[in-house]
Amino acid sequence: MPTLTLSQAQDLVAATLTRCRTDAGNAAAVARALVAAEADGLKGHGLSRVPMYAAQAKNGKIDGFAKPAVTRPRPGLIVADAAHGFAYSAIEAAEALLPEIARSQGVASAAIRRSHHCGAAGHPVERLANAGLVALMVSNTPGGIAPWGGSKPVFGTNPVAFACPLPGRSPLVIDLSMSKVARGNIMTAKQRSEQIPEGWALDEHGKPTTDPDAALRGTMVPAGDAKGTALALMVELLAAGLTGSNFAAEASSFLDAEGGPPGIGQLIIAFDPGAGADNAVSRFGVLAASIEAQAGARLPGMRRLAARKKAEAEGLTITDALMKEIESV
Repeated sequence: MPTLTLSQAQDLVAATLTRCRTDAGNAAAVARALVAAEADGLKGHGLSRVPMYAAQAKNGKIDGFAKPAVTRPRPGLIVADAAHGFAYSAIEAAEALLPEIARSQGVASAAIRRSHHCGAAGHPVERLANAGLVALMVSNTPGGIAPWGGSKPVFGTNPVAFACPLPGRSPLVIDLSMSKVARGNIMTAKQRSEQIPEGWALDEHGKPTTDPDAALRGTMVPAGDAKGTALALMVELLAAGLTGSNFAAEASSFLDAEGGPPGIGQLIIAFDPGAGADNAVSRFGVLAASIEAQAGARLPGMRRLAARKKAEAEGLTITDALMKEIESV
């Protein structure tokens, strides 16, 4: 299996996309995001996405040449129209403006519409936390979760990510989906011809399944049962309803090149922690320390940081099958 440095992996992703009808700037934004996810051990949002992205750009389901249009209709609000292009370019455009507005207003938000898969939602909020802000991001996704008691998908797996600065160390980052596991894990199992554990997903008849193909045709088991579906509903309203984007049941799949663009949405909210309390960041540190003081407890995201450090030192190992798939697009 080939091993690539992070820089070589970014070059591979960018080169693949540019030969599949994507301009250099958008390809670079996607490459940064996918390689960062792979380095953090989030393989469902990493290099496994390259063949799907490339195929969708090639046939126009993703507009690889789209330039996000950014406006500021209210003092504390940014609207970024991804124009059916890659989400990463629109997120980066909004993210560049959020810190200054949040510091002047105390809080700022960015509504991103006509968007696509946002990958590891923890990364944008982590970057904002590195800039000294507290950040929350939600995104809806194509249908994957049925309402509690139902059998047809109405909600996406709908990630929620949060990050805040901590004194003298890396930010706290929380990134989770409303399904028991991220749908990307099902996709990865399919690519590896592996079964999935029972309890992750239901088939199209609402029965538990260990077959990843049946799981992808069916629905995901929500995290926290009925509570998970209620939270997924909240994300749909925030990420799609507020941004004028497609709801999950209206969106085409992220996983294939069939149909039109998914046109989903993201919402990012950034807070200046000093606006409400001068000692907010130090208080964040107190709570973090109280968690870590307990034997066996850890803060969310610590495994990511360890995986990231290892990838920076040792590079990324890609299966021969995935490398062949990327090269053949």
